[in-house]
Amino acid sequence: MSDHPTLTWTDARGLTHTARWRSESGVSAPRRVAVADDQTPADRAYRLACEGTALLWQGDFHNARQLLQALVRRLDKRETRGREGAPDPAQAFHLHRKRQAERARILGQVLIPVEAGHHIALRRAPDVAAACAEAYGPADEAYVLSLRELQGLIGAHEWRKRGVAIPALQAAIHPHYGVFSPLRGEYLDLVAQAPLPAALQAHSEAWDIGTGTGVLAAVLARRGIARVRATDLAPRALACARENLARLGVLPQVELLQTDLFPSGQVPLVVCNPPWVPARPHSSVEQAVYDPDSQMLRGFLQGLAPHLAPGGEGWLILSDLAEHLGLRSRAELLGWIEAAGLQVLGRLDIRPRHGKATDPDDPLHTARAAEVTSLWRLGLAGEAGAAASSPPAA
Repeated sequence: MSDHPTLTWTDARGLTHTARWRSESGVSAPRRVAVADDQTPADRAYRLACEGTALLWQGDFHNARQLLQALVRRLDKRETRGREGAPDPAQAFHLHRKRQAERARILGQVLIPVEAGHHIALRRAPDVAAACAEAYGPADEAYVLSLRELQGLIGAHEWRKRGVAIPALQAAIHPHYGVFSPLRGEYLDLVAQAPLPAALQAHSEAWDIGTGTGVLAAVLARRGIARVRATDLAPRALACARENLARLGVLPQVELLQTDLFPSGQVPLVVCNPPWVPARPHSSVEQAVYDPDSQMLRGFLQGLAPHLAPGGEGWLILSDLAEHLGLRSRAELLGWIEAAGLQVLGRLDIRPRHGKATDPDDPLHTARAAEVTSLWRLGLAGEAGAAASSPPAA
């Protein structure tokens, strides 16, 4: 157990306990822990959580969930009272992220003890063994985690079982825990409908950079591209992609590679859907949304040209939300494209369909309402005939 962070607490009888601490988001083990149960008032729990004292739950599991909801209601009331006037978009974004982090810190203070084998001994506790095993693997020792993280594990387990419907595939994708779910399907429609480069007729191979669940690799394979190479650094993502591609029957067309961005060689089509917002992620799942200093975006652009075959295209899938938030300008993006020896051959745009885009109560509503997601068709700068393309494959 010494190889892992531990949590120590004293129970009502004065006995000291120690267990492994688990946090997929990398949150440190709480320094102060108080035992809480069905008799703990919500106001006291809220005060302790705000002060940084974690609550090790020893009562009925359903009551722990109710306590968490009571903390949510108190935070909602505080945030409504503290909502400020409209700052500039960048300030609004940073304030929103700060509030999200503080909210996560407070709600993460309700802790659940779990026995070896992923068993929760609390009254009316659900069977979470399968959900926890999918995220953590086997457990031969007791551990403690936040109830919020446990709820995330259970939710991810249900998503993995049910899957996410993908109209562009007329099938479902089953995301694993820690792998971003393709809930926003508009960018998949762009990849499914964009004209394929004419160069694919001579050499039918494409790359999917940062494959995640494998959904874009599947779309490319379903469009008739004979060979797709899909890359990712995360073992979880590659395992998830392999399972999805096998379920869809396209795994024989796809080679999965654990590498940073590009494999070796040149191809007529390289597709990348990097994180859209230049900010620091707070968890592994957020790495698919937030990209500090646009590192992956700039890495893709800077490395693309040497990997494009003559007449080839790089498809950059990118939302302009960062531009509306004042976090990145269109001039910066175009400057990076030009500096990388690339030219814009064309662009396909689509408006978002998710609920936040039309929710006036969302803290970032003004930026979300103006958001457009684009497929940027990029070619080698100065290459004659680079814009020629063929119609989509049947």
